[in-house]
Amino acid sequence: MFKVAVLTLVGASTFLFVNGCKSDTEAIQYFSDKKTIPGVTAYNSEVVYTEEGRVVLKVIAPETVYYQFADEPYTEFPNGITVFTYDENLNLESSLTAKYAIYYEKKMLWQAKTNVVAKNRKGEVLYTEELYWDQMKHIIYTNVNVKINSVSGIIYGKGMVADESFVNWEIKEPYNGEFEVD
Repeated sequence: MFKVAVLTLVGASTFLFVNGCKSDTEAIQYFSDKKTIPGVTAYNSEVVYTEEGRVVLKVIAPETVYYQFADEPYTEFPNGITVFTYDENLNLESSLTAKYAIYYEKKMLWQAKTNVVAKNRKGEVLYTEELYWDQMKHIIYTNVNVKINSVSGIIYGKGMVADESFVNWEIKEPYNGEFEVD
């Protein structure tokens, strides 16, 4: 009986909504815009990702907007993001902050933009304006200018590729900067 009442209520409200529109084009417009309207918005969210019961990633954001009805569903973090990754012993492996981020669900691709700062467990710090994390390839990369404060000095360049924990990295086009040579 409860299911019937709910279906009746939903059906009635849908009927009233569609018939309450001034024209059929308004109803079509509403349903076609559904792809551009967020399905879920969360504030001050903290999401913990696990693998086999072990914490591997924590994402903290002041605002999280999920576009589940888009042709390619994505999650946007319009007011910034902080990400922590952990190793198998729950030790902090790396961290990242950015003023903006977006996650493309099907591609398993993260994009962080504006004042991106990434740190690894060795104490190295990457500064850039755009950084991608390809979860399927297990790499992070960028094609824009980077500055890395490494254990042996400061290195500048354009473009960078690294493993997803940012421990092993390479600058694609290094240029003038200070660094120590062993």
